[in-house]
Formats: sequence, C-alpha cells, structure tokens
Amino acid sequence: MRALNNVCVLTVMFVACATAGRLRAQIVESPLADASAASPESLPLSAAPLFAPAFEFVQVIQQPAGPPATPRHTGIKALVKGLIVDFKYLPSRENLFWAGVGGGLAAAVHPLDDNLNRGLVGNDVAENVFKAGEVLGELPTLLTSASVVYAVGRIGDKPRVSHVGMDLIQSLAMSEILTQTLKYATHRERPDHSGHNSFPSGHAADTFAFATALERHLGWRYAVPAYTFASYVAISRLPANRHWFSDAVFGSAVGIIAGRTITSHEAHPFPVAVNVIPGGASVMYVRSNK
Repeated sequence: MRALNNVCVLTVMFVACATAGRLRAQIVESPLADASAASPESLPLSAAPLFAPAFEFVQVIQQPAGPPATPRHTGIKALVKGLIVDFKYLPSRENLFWAGVGGGLAAAVHPLDDNLNRGLVGNDVAENVFKAGEVLGELPTLLTSASVVYAVGRIGDKPRVSHVGMDLIQSLAMSEILTQTLKYATHRERPDHSGHNSFPSGHAADTFAFATALERHLGWRYAVPAYTFASYVAISRLPANRHWFSDAVFGSAVGIIAGRTITSHEAHPFPVAVNVIPGGASVMYVRSNK
C-alpha cells in the first residue's frame, strides 16, 4: 500500500508539472499583440513575478490559443518534408527552458531512484495497476493510433483531421530521434541490467509528445486527460523495472519539446514565450489578436 501511495504521488507530480502553466495560470486582460512585443516594464501589476529574485515566473494570458492553421497540403510528401523542416526550429529559448526544467527535475529526483524502484518492483498491486502502460506507451501503439487519425482524414478528405494525425506522427518521430540520440550519448544502465539505454525513457517521451501535440489541436480542456495518460505510462516503467524515475522525468520533457516544436512555428504559434529579464526569466502565454 505504501508503494502504491508513492505511485499516486508520482503521478500527481507528473500531471502537475505538465499542466501547471496551463491550468493554474491567471487570466490577465492585456493589450499585448504578441509575445515579442512584451517587455518587463509593460506587464500589468497582476502579472507580478511569483518567485524572486533567483527566478521570476511571469504569466500573461489573453485567451487560449486556437488550433494550428491547417496547411494546404497534408499528404505523405508534406508530412516528410514538414518533419525535416521542423528540426530547424528545435534550437530555441523555449526548448532550452523546457530542457533546463526537465534536467533540473531529473537531477532533483535522482537520489530517489533506488528507493522508488526498490519499493515498486515486485509490488503486485503496482505491477497490476500499471501493467497496461507498457503496451499503451509503445511506439507501435502510438504510431498506429496517429496513423489511423491521419488515414481517416486523408480518405475522408478532412484536412483538419489529417493535420492532427500528421502532427502526431511528426511529434513521435522527433521524440524518437531525440530519445535514441540521448540514449546513445548517456549510455545509462537500466535498473534490470538488460542494457545501457535507460536515459531517457522512450515511453515517457513518446506519450508526452503525443499528448502535447493532441492538446495543441483539441484545446486546453484536453490537457488533463492527455497528460494524465502520459504520466500513467511514464510511471508504469518503474514497477516494470525498466527505468529509473529520473529517466521518466527527463523523458517527459523531451516529449514536450518534440510536441511543441512540431506545432510552434505554424500560423498560430504555441502560446508560450520565454524572455530573459533582470533577475531571471519570464514565461508568458500570449495569443495574438491579429
């Protein structure tokens, strides 16, 4: 029971980290046209920093951003070309921020890795509850789901639907490329000693990439179920003794980076902007009224 309680706490931590900026943000009426026009001096008083002076977290929200604009072409050629082009948007301050958050959290929970795995591995309740996570979070399962959405849109001549499937496929592809590169670079041994490709968790990265792209298209109301599912899959790797908790934490950040990179440069940008300000950085959620 104690181990199961630990799992519940870990799941809540994942969901909180993934959705805090979206679900707990304060709505501020602002005349800002876009994130790039914002400056620290122009921010309203109600958007004052929450943490100071080491880190300043500022949120400015006008209204939830709409889904990405549907491109003219959503065929196979556009899908492949779009993925290649998307990689040039990978280096950004926003992605550096998410990588820093993921790396910081992974380093913070690293001392807990051994104790968490010791408490969860061999626990019948935890293993039964999270057993489905292995299959649900596998790349073939997620890729099949994304491909079905894409095929339905293409066959039914529904560009908006095929666009969702296209972004899901591209997000999974980018997530896998980033994950496998990091696995090769870090060469961390798995807790069950089955290999040296533990860090980061591919299940966590792929499901968080899937959830991030899905949320972008379907709206903020789907953030909780999407990230709850992703958190469930990420945590499931601990009772299975396939990953450390820090693997899952950083894997979730990799997935968020992949999902937001695929959708960030489209006609309606991803509503997150990170700006350096005196004493730290500001994280703003802004939608243009243009």
